Amino acid sequence: IEQTNSSESDGNIPKRQRLTRASTRLSQSSQDLKRAADHDESPPLTPTGNAPSSESELDISSPNASHDESTAKDQANRDSDKDLSHRPKRRRCHETYNFNMKCPTPGCNSLGHLTGKHERHFAVSGCPLYHNLSADECSSLQVKAVSREKQEEEVKEENNSRHATRHQTPTLKQSRYKEQVSEMRKGRNSGLQKEQKEKHMEHRQTHSNTREPLLENITSEYDLELFRKAQARASEDLEKLRIQGQITEGSNMIKTILFGRYELDTWYHSPYPEEYARLGRLYVCEFCLKYMKSQTILRRHMAKCVWKHPPGDEVYRKGGISVFEVDGKKNKIYCQNLCLLAKLFLDHKTLYYDVEPFLFYVMTEADNTGCHLVGYFSKEKNSFLNYNVSCILTMPQYMRQGFGKMLIDFSYLLSKVEEKVGSPERPLSDLGLISYRSYWKEVLLRYMCNFQGKEISIKEISQETAVNPVDIVSTLQSLQMLKYWKGKHLVLKRQDLIDEWKAKEIKRGHSNKTIDPSSLKWTPPKGT
Repeated sequence: IEQTNSSESDGNIPKRQRLTRASTRLSQSSQDLKRAADHDESPPLTPTGNAPSSESELDISSPNASHDESTAKDQANRDSDKDLSHRPKRRRCHETYNFNMKCPTPGCNSLGHLTGKHERHFAVSGCPLYHNLSADECSSLQVKAVSREKQEEEVKEENNSRHATRHQTPTLKQSRYKEQVSEMRKGRNSGLQKEQKEKHMEHRQTHSNTREPLLENITSEYDLELFRKAQARASEDLEKLRIQGQITEGSNMIKTILFGRYELDTWYHSPYPEEYARLGRLYVCEFCLKYMKSQTILRRHMAKCVWKHPPGDEVYRKGGISVFEVDGKKNKIYCQNLCLLAKLFLDHKTLYYDVEPFLFYVMTEADNTGCHLVGYFSKEKNSFLNYNVSCILTMPQYMRQGFGKMLIDFSYLLSKVEEKVGSPERPLSDLGLISYRSYWKEVLLRYMCNFQGKEISIKEISQETAVNPVDIVSTLQSLQMLKYWKGKHLVLKRQDLIDEWKAKEIKRGHSNKTIDPSSLKWTPPKGT
């Protein structure tokens, strides 16, 4: 019996080795199948309809294990390909979609698009709910978009095939189409019935400005269809600009503004209303600062606008330069529009609508068409910290021409009239800090040049120039004119800096970009 068992065991060794090799190959093939299944996000199915959890579920007891292995592998691949083909594909969105953004229309889930070509929307222009479209109408948008593209391609091909002559007779197809259009437009002036008017009024009272007004029965079906096509095309153009990165959600969507005869590139985001903020370009009246959506609206407004200068009192005039004092309480709309305009070019500005506690001093340059906005600064009516400037801006088209220093000098001139020491409100922007440092340096060097005494006092400088002592000390330190010696602070009169300033003044010559105190006609407001 022992010999028989030993012989049987010896005879089984090659068979076990063959089974081991076959099981190894099967394990490798199953791992490859699992990797492919993980890549496709679903496991391949076996002929029984279940996914193999381990290699023990496969039949490896047959002597022809290698043949069974290849057969099982081919069958599994065929079945997996077959099942994967029936599995619904994952819907992919463009990489620029930001799923944290939401459509501003109340009750909208941001799904769907007016054109039917996109799966999501983030603006009112592409919102089906805003345009009063139902679920069935939204499902047919894709079909309409395809048919619209085919019609446009046919029209292009037909136009290209014809000769480009000016007085060419219309084709038979065009004549029939014109007759159909005339027939469809016959009933467009019939007007709304009583029930339709009530329905329209109820819709407007229910949704107000959050939905588009009902357009059915207002005009002919043909004209309404043309209007819908124009809406879809405009929405598609906005979507293309957004995908290209020219319009981005959650950031500054106003890229340029048309202001007078200038087209200005914006620097920062400004909280204009959403219907204006989503436009790529904004049109602003340079006199009343009203903002509009299109060139046509601006042209009509300019024909009716009677403003040629800012509202308020003109407190300074010399040559073509004027300064107007505008009260934020009396001219609230103008001051709010001015703050919204300024935010396009200022990063740290936070005041937009609460303008009543402030006075705005607007500098203009006059010509035969009116007084054009150069810049402005705002000032609190009652400042406990004696700030003489809350916000200051020079328009980009007037930068690097000396108008910024004129605004700063004018603010300190008002502080001198009030017999106060002033300072700008912190924090200063980068451009603001550069302008103020340059102004303080010029004021100190002019004072040093005209000073003839031996001892100088920072307090005396502050009283004569109306500059805060803290600003004087920081400027002297930056110029290396303040030293500490034997327990005392000494102000050094650096002749090299004074000579350099004199040379610049001579080279600059007599400039009209200076404030003349004699041209100021102003008294401090009561209560300040």
